Amino acid sequence: MKEILIRSISGLLYVLLLILSLNYEQALIALFFVFGLICIAEFKKLIQLKSLFPYIIFIILYAVFGYWQLVLNTANGLDEATQILMVLTIFVQLFLIKDLFSEKTIPLFSSKRFLLTTFYLSSAFVFLILIANYPNTYNPNILLGSFVLVWVNDSFAYLVGKNFGKQKLFAKISPKKTVEGFLGGLFFSCIASYFISTFTETLSFTSWLVLSIIISVFGTLGDLIESKFKRQANVKDSGVIMPGHGGLLDRLDSIIFAAPFIYLFLRILQYVS
Repeated sequence: MKEILIRSISGLLYVLLLILSLNYEQALIALFFVFGLICIAEFKKLIQLKSLFPYIIFIILYAVFGYWQLVLNTANGLDEATQILMVLTIFVQLFLIKDLFSEKTIPLFSSKRFLLTTFYLSSAFVFLILIANYPNTYNPNILLGSFVLVWVNDSFAYLVGKNFGKQKLFAKISPKKTVEGFLGGLFFSCIASYFISTFTETLSFTSWLVLSIIISVFGTLGDLIESKFKRQANVKDSGVIMPGHGGLLDRLDSIIFAAPFIYLFLRILQYVS
């Protein structure tokens, strides 16, 4: 009972902090900057990387894409730089998906460790800020809706999997995840997308429906990939910063992995609309 209470309070504080910061752009930028540093610290331990270089790369990326227009007083080149970052990030993530399914362990040679901290973690926080600024003005409702879809998917995947799950989704990596749980999370995320489109008045229901599928699929893959990193490091959680939950990376792994694909979909919407 005490553990459930601690877990509930810890989770509630995390959600409240996130939702409150969404009301102010600079507060959100500051929050994700801190979140990014914490996640990098946790991930560095998982992959046994002692260098301070990942922090420097993160600070540079975050500063450049967060304040490009403010510092240079122009948006020239920002769009091109964002597209390059998006392509590189998705390219690295596709290799992670390949490693998830084809390799017993994810290869962690020296250069790959730096590639992962840059394009698996650092760039993800850049895209979270870019999603909040779609299309070119600060509107946190799309980002909030994306987080809600992650929470709905995770919650119902757990509930459906616990009560009806029989077929393991990826037994060697995450024994508790089931196919039934994944489909349950996907189904309720699709239902939630209708209410999000109605109450946020941001995107059409069709667009939110597609986003719910993107988030469920890539969010689950992100969860599995982080689980594989933890299994390789022989640890249960990425950290201890959230009592009852583990590390911050444990809570953000789904949205971190899904963020570049969410942003890619929003860019496609922008061009076809």
